[in-house]
Amino acid sequence: MSDIDDFLQSVHIFAGLSELERSAVSAFLVRRTVASGGYVFHQGEQGQEIFFIRSGCIATFIATATEGEREICSFGPGRFFGEMAIIDGLPRSASCKAREATELLVMDGIDFFRLVWEYPMIGVKMLGAMSGVMVGWLSDTSRFLGDMVRWGERARKRAITDELSGLFNRRFLEECLQQRFARGSALSRKCSLLMCDLDRFRDINAEFGNEAGDAAISTVGTAIDRLSRDGDIAARLSGDEFAVFLPNTGRDDAFRLAESMRVEVETLFLEFRKGPHLAPERVNLTASFGLASSPEEADSPAELIALADKALYKAKEDGRNRVSAS
Repeated sequence: MSDIDDFLQSVHIFAGLSELERSAVSAFLVRRTVASGGYVFHQGEQGQEIFFIRSGCIATFIATATEGEREICSFGPGRFFGEMAIIDGLPRSASCKAREATELLVMDGIDFFRLVWEYPMIGVKMLGAMSGVMVGWLSDTSRFLGDMVRWGERARKRAITDELSGLFNRRFLEECLQQRFARGSALSRKCSLLMCDLDRFRDINAEFGNEAGDAAISTVGTAIDRLSRDGDIAARLSGDEFAVFLPNTGRDDAFRLAESMRVEVETLFLEFRKGPHLAPERVNLTASFGLASSPEEADSPAELIALADKALYKAKEDGRNRVSAS
């Protein structure tokens, strides 16, 4: 076992052991090889072994809901892993697999505790050295978890927002409406809904192309978001259609807010070229708004949406660039 003894001297947690102590440790180690791409263990499995890397490379992954496995870190010869599941008795918190053909020395969890029990001085030295290594790992893990929190927040934001306008998406708006009306009482359902779309949006697309239409949507979305109050839910539904859910807002206040948004959009303009050598043309933007309120007019999210949409249609029929209430 001299080759094993040479290896143990290179492992930090065994470096302080005497030759006799290392010999006692080696009696509990079993060699195991893992092919490139092979798993040592999977996240969620019950931990029963501690692993020491003699050669090769091991990568650690955690499972995510949207991107499958996400790598945390990787480590090579002389490093150990798998000890936390043995010490705290919890399932594996991550998966480990070989980046390349890897040789491991494996200690069974029961043998680890036997070693600590039968050779307490070995146990004290190993655990002391192990704790020092783990402090460094925890620091690295803490940074990784911070990155994961930020990554998770970005993923969550992508799931509920519309990329083009920067507003919430239709699904999030509808979920907010459902939650509001699920409260039951008429007082808790006090709210209003604005529906809005751009006037003559198809003409912009037809004359200047889809990129011009996208620019108009983005510009109006920014204006609506800027005028929305804390607690309001401004969303892009589809195409050039927007909606703003106004909790705890009656018909009169909702009408005033819609009118302020209409006026703001009316001040906006964009310039587009119909060709690379043609002069830019100015396009003034306007929008029409429809308004409905609860509990006076609607008893459900579907009814509120239908009434606001009907009011929007009326605003279009009456000449566009105006607010119409149901």
